[in-house]
This record gives sequence, C-alpha cells and structure tokens, in this order.
Amino acid sequence: MAAERIFDRAVWVRVRGCGCEERRLNIRVNIELLSISNPVHKKDLAVRLTDDTDPFFLYNLVISEEDFQSLKSQQGLLVDFSAFPQKFIDLLQQCIQEQNKDIPRFLLQLVSSAPALDHTPVSLNVVETNPFKHLTHLSLKFLPGTDAEIKKFLASCLKCLKEDKMMLEEKLKKTEEDLTRQLSYTQQSLSEKSRELDKLKSEWTSYTTALSSKHSQELTSEKERALQAQTQYQQQHEQQKKELENLHQKSIQQLQNRLSELEVINKDLTERRYKGDSTVRELKAKLSGIEDECQRAKQEVLSLRRENTTLDAECHEKEKLINQLQTRVAVLEQEIKDKDQLVTRTKEVLDATQEQKVILEESTEEKQRHIEKLETTIKSLSAELLKANEIIKKLQGDLKTLMSKLKLKNTVTIQQEKLLAEKEEKLQKEQKESQEMGQSLQMKEQEVCKLQEQLESTIQKLEESKQLLKTNENVITWLNRQLSEVQMAKKLDTPASAHAAGRAAASPLGMVQLNSQLSKLSQCSDAHTVPAAGHAANKENGDQLGLESKYFKKKDDSIPLRGLSQNTLNSEYLRPYLPAKAQPSPKAAGTLASAYFPGS
Repeated sequence: MAAERIFDRAVWVRVRGCGCEERRLNIRVNIELLSISNPVHKKDLAVRLTDDTDPFFLYNLVISEEDFQSLKSQQGLLVDFSAFPQKFIDLLQQCIQEQNKDIPRFLLQLVSSAPALDHTPVSLNVVETNPFKHLTHLSLKFLPGTDAEIKKFLASCLKCLKEDKMMLEEKLKKTEEDLTRQLSYTQQSLSEKSRELDKLKSEWTSYTTALSSKHSQELTSEKERALQAQTQYQQQHEQQKKELENLHQKSIQQLQNRLSELEVINKDLTERRYKGDSTVRELKAKLSGIEDECQRAKQEVLSLRRENTTLDAECHEKEKLINQLQTRVAVLEQEIKDKDQLVTRTKEVLDATQEQKVILEESTEEKQRHIEKLETTIKSLSAELLKANEIIKKLQGDLKTLMSKLKLKNTVTIQQEKLLAEKEEKLQKEQKESQEMGQSLQMKEQEVCKLQEQLESTIQKLEESKQLLKTNENVITWLNRQLSEVQMAKKLDTPASAHAAGRAAASPLGMVQLNSQLSKLSQCSDAHTVPAAGHAANKENGDQLGLESKYFKKKDDSIPLRGLSQNTLNSEYLRPYLPAKAQPSPKAAGTLASAYFPGS
C-alpha cells in the first residue's frame, strides 16, 4: 500500500454545533491518494482533518471509487473520480484566498449534530455565498478517529518530530563547524590586513612629506619664471602699441583719400541711377499699355468664341427644323387629309427660316467687320511692339555700362524681356485663332448654301400642295350647291314628315356653318395664315407632325374646322375630283350619306 500526498495545508474553518455559537478554527487538511495492489489495483482518496494545537483532534474520510459514485449521484457532481481530487483542491485554494476577507465568497464549514466536537461524526461543507443564498458545492462526512487511529497518528507525529529533530541537529553541527572555520579564517585575514594597514600608513606619510617639499620648490621656481615672462610681455606690448599707432595713422590718411574719391564716384553713380530709373519707368508705362491692349484682345477673342458657339447651336437648331420639314413633306405625300394644315405650317417655317437667314447674313457681316477690326488692332500692336523692341535694344546698349555696378537693375530688365517674348507668342496665337475663325465662317457659309437648296425643294413641294388646295376648293363649292338644293327640297316637303324635317333641318345648319368655315379657311390659306391651321390641326387631330410649339400659336381670325366629318371628303360625290390614291371605300361613302342625307 503506497500513499501519495497531494495537499497538506492549514485552513480557517467555521465550526457550527447544535445550540452553540459559530467559531473559527485553524484546521490542517491533509489529502492523500492510497494505491492498493492486492488483490486488484485500486486507488482510494484519504482526507484527514487535524489541529496543530490539539493532538487528539482527528477526523478521517476514505473515499473509494464505489463510494464516489454514490456521492456523485447524491450531490449531482459532474466530474469523475480521477478529476475529483484536483477539483476539491481548487475549491480549498479558493477558500484560502478568501479567508482573510470580511465577507468571503468561498468558505469551509464544519457542521456537527452535537453541541461540541466530542467524537461525533462531522460534515465538511464548501459553501459559496451570494446576495440571495448560501450554495453548498460539496459536503463530505468525516468520522472521528478511534483510539488506535489516534495512537497511530500520534506515533507518526512523534516519528516525524524525531526525524525533524535529527535533521535539525545534524544541520546545527554542520553550521557550527562551518562558522568556526569561517571565524578562524577571518581572524587570520584581519591580522594580516592590520599589518598591511600599518605599512601603508607609514609609506603614505613619507610620500606626502616628499610631495609637499617638491611642490613648494616647484611653486617658487614657477613664480620667478612668471615674473620674467611678465616683464618680457610688457616690453613687447609697448613696442607693438607704438607700431600699431603708426600704422593706424597711415591707414586713416589712406581711407580719407579714398573717401573723397568714392564720394565723387557716388555722385556720378547717383546721376546715372536717376537716369536709369526714368528710362525704366517709361518702359514700365509702355509695357502696362501693351498688357492692357493684349487683355482687350483676349476678351474680344473670348467673345468671338462664344458667338461661334451660339452660331453652332443655331445651325443645329436649323438642321432640326429641316428634318422636321422633311418629315412634314413625307406626311403631305402620304395623307391627303392634313395637306391644308401642312401647307400653312411650311409657309410659316419658310418665313422663319428666311428671317433667320437674314439674321445669319447680318451676323456674318458683323463678325467679318469685327475680325477686320481685330486684324487692324493686331497690326498696330505688332508695330508698337517693334518700336518697343528697338527702344529696348538702344536702352540695352546704355545699360551694359551700368551692369557691373547695378546688378539689381539687370534682373528687372531680364524679366521685362521675358514678358515681351511671352506677349509676342500670345499675339501669334491670337493671329492663328483669327485664321481659324475665318475658316469656320467659310464652313458656315457653305452650310447656308445647303439650307437654301433645301428651301427651294420645299417651295416646289408647296406649289404642288397649292394645286391640291385648288381642287379641294372646287369640291367644297360643289358640296355647297348640293346642300342648298337638298335644303330647298326639304322645305317643299309636307308637314306630315315633321320629325324627318327636324332631323334634316339640323344637317343643313351644320352645312351652312361648314360653308362659312370653309370659305374662311380658304381665305386664310390665300393670306398665308399658317398658325390658324396649325392650331386647328392641334385641336382636331391632336398631332403637331414634328413642328415646334412656336409655329402653332393661335390667331384671332382663325376658325376651327368643325361640323364636317372626315368621311365627307372621301364620299362618292368627291371621287371625280380626287386622285386615284385617295378614292374612298364603299363603307366610308355609306357613312357619309347616312350622316348628311338622312332622308335618302
């Protein structure tokens, strides 16, 4: 049977008895693992509670694997027997850490059913305190030791004490021997070092006396040398002083002569400086004027660019208008119903394009004049720049004599030359831009020629549409005659057909309105009133056919075309006056007859 000690430490335990106050005891907890090999290899956990002050205080607990299984099921433990000793030790260490606090979180309780611990069974509880309640993590029951166990425990304690005593005695003997040896050694070393000290003291005193005598002799010799050197230095200083005074007087005379010469030179230089300042001021004034003229030229160039952008935008708008006109012409060829309206619109567009053409011609003339002005200003600027360059060359010849004495002025003139070169480059760029403007104007003139050709083609199509309008007017006059005849025939009918006459009376009134409206419409078409037809087409048909809203403004003399159905133009009465493509179908003819001739 072998025992392995795992834990052996004193812990403060709170002892609670039946009907007694709680008290604290310092109890030693000893935990050992007992391994038994006969007849089967087993391991038991032995826990022993003792008190160092009371040798008869002994409680034992031996837990085998079978006992641990019952303990695990009773107290709801989650660890195995192999891990239980370490977990128990961890709980004891937490109790040791918290034992010095006023309100410890973990504590050990020794609970007894008797009022005192008089050989009665005891339970050791590991308790965790929280604000709500006391939680017992583990509760182990210990049995008090019997007389034989107490005797064995006391015998083991005596044996341990004797072994400790023997060990201590051996240690004492060894330490006494070591200390005696060290004492003898230290005494010998002290005697030797005291002798060495005496020798050193005697040597030091002799050395100090010799040094003091040497230093006194050296001080006297050095004082004599210092006095001799002082006398020599005074003599040399007086000689140098006399020489320096003579040299100073000579240098003062030379400097006075040079001052007079420099004053004369300074006067000449100041006069030349004033002349140079005046010339520089004149050049600065000329340069400022040239810079102002260059800025004006730049502004004019920017305005020309902006006008070019506006012209490009107008050209794009004209192209859009031309595309719209082309779509309108296609619609005129395809649909006969809307030819009247399209003719008036194309006339208005033609007037607008002619006005825009006139405006474009005027703007091109103005731009040409403006370009000529710019060219004249550029020529004048170039002539002035040439004059300025000649003046600068003359001034450079005069300034070369002053370059050695006026370095600051030289830097100013160099900067002015750089500015002039930059301005010349800017003038060349402006000339190139003016040439580009001329080329762009030529391109725009070519575009105007193309627009004129397109206008001529649209005028031809307008003449064709006028011819179609004339045929439509003939058809309308014939319809008016037919309506008047029908109206006269209805008036001669008997009063028996009053209801039919009422229906017939409604249609002639519509026809009279149609007659008046058609006559006005023909007048409007002769007078080229495009907006009226455009407005009527917008209200009746709801289609602008690709034109902008400015061509459909309503005028005061416009009358919308109402009262006449679209089928009337396709009736069988209009077939002799219409082309082959526009012949109406039989259904359309029937609807027209039933709408305007209900008696038939």
